[in-house]
Amino acid sequence: MKKLFAALLVFALAFTGCAMAETLSVIATPSPHAEVVRLIEEDLAAAGYELELIEVTDYVTENPAVAGGDVMINFFQHIPYLDGYNASVSEEEQLAAVIPTHFEPMGIYPGTKTSLDEIAEGDAIAVPNDPTNMTRAFLLLADAGLISVPEGTTLESVVTPDDITGDLNPNGLEFYEANAELIPGLRGDVAFAIINGNNAALAGLNPNTDAAYAETADSLAGQSYVNVFAVKPENAEADFVKALESCVYTQKVYDLIVERGFVPTFTVEAAE
Repeated sequence: MKKLFAALLVFALAFTGCAMAETLSVIATPSPHAEVVRLIEEDLAAAGYELELIEVTDYVTENPAVAGGDVMINFFQHIPYLDGYNASVSEEEQLAAVIPTHFEPMGIYPGTKTSLDEIAEGDAIAVPNDPTNMTRAFLLLADAGLISVPEGTTLESVVTPDDITGDLNPNGLEFYEANAELIPGLRGDVAFAIINGNNAALAGLNPNTDAAYAETADSLAGQSYVNVFAVKPENAEADFVKALESCVYTQKVYDLIVERGFVPTFTVEAAE
């Protein structure tokens, strides 16, 4: 009888635990975002949350999915991208940044040429066609010494190829504009390609080893383009956000981010 009672008690506790688990729905791009979330699935379960992960490869569905209440939280974007989204939608659709995680260096990756020393008159450079990443790409090219940007240009500026002319473009470089996610596939058609960190990872590229030149952690971009999770503003202090943060700010997540060629913006000690 005692053994039967003990078995029933274990079953009841297990059933109660399952019944109490809350679903945590996350929409994320593959690397390292979905990888990070998948890595902490068991930790979330131990904290009482059953993970529901939706993995996508675009940059347009994630914010509306959270704003519309279809998903609780997303993980794919940096702060300037989120700011741009918030500025383009109604107040009811705006989101809040939570859990800063890492910086993904944008890099100048070899195409038909491997070294920046090989740059020649009229070479083509592929650059992202969205305003945020295009300006960032031109700042990177300027930092590498290939062009100059208009005086006073910041990450918040909108710089297009029409602004990089004359003395600002001494090599007469041609800029091929394309969707950021398509640029890795264009490397065979251009001398160099400017690829952001997330799309580089999807293409198996590491900014530390494969880029001819890349942003550094202490650069303006490194301090500004921090990747974050995003939620509805009313959920910024929710229990599920706090639980997720405690699972993310761990050594294994830190190590995964580094392995992918990115730069963690948290310290494990600070999270303990």
